Order: sequence, then C-alpha cells, then structure tokens
Amino acid sequence: MQKAKVQVKSENYITKVHNFVCKIPKGKVMTYGALAREIKIQNSKVKIDARMVGWALHQNKSDKVPCHRVVNKEGRVASGFAFGGPVEQKRRLEAEGVVFKSDLEVDLEKCFADLP
Repeated sequence: MQKAKVQVKSENYITKVHNFVCKIPKGKVMTYGALAREIKIQNSKVKIDARMVGWALHQNKSDKVPCHRVVNKEGRVASGFAFGGPVEQKRRLEAEGVVFKSDLEVDLEKCFADLP
C-alpha cells in the first residue's frame, strides 16, 4: 500500500517535469538546474534538484517531449541523450536555430529560455 503512494508521487513528479519541458520554445534551451528551480510542486515534501530532472527526462519515451532542449549548467549537451547521443541532441537543437559556442556547448546567453 505504501509503495502505491510513492509511485503516484513519482509519476506526478515525472509528468510535471515533462509538461514543463514542453513549454520550452523551439530555438531555446534550459538547464537541468533551472528547470528544478522553476518547477513548483505544491504541498509536497519532495525537493527537486537537477539530477531528479535528468532522471525524469530519462524516463521519457515520447518524441513529443522535447528533452533535447535541456542542457547542463555549462550549456553542454547530454552525454547520454536517450534519442541517439550528444550528436543527435546537437543536430536537433541546431535544426531549431540554437547557437553553439563550441562543438557540444550551447550559447546560453543567446539561447536560454525565459519562461513566464
């Protein structure tokens, strides 16, 4: 019985992360840490951090959730990007107009998403 409650909270948390990522517009990115700070889970004792955001994104199996728009705090693409590795993540971001400072590092000054 207790496990069911934990699972419901986990699913709720994962869904909230996925829904928030869907708000990042094409051509923009956010960091795992910025997402953790922006996501507010009301009336919950769960503290969300960057690692939890990454874990939730890793659970995504849908191409409708634009996980490729999330990078680390330095702007680097994920080494273990689920849909084909860092080269594929970079390809998807470039196709949306995201500017890179170096091979696998996004220019956060130009491409960081300011969400309402």
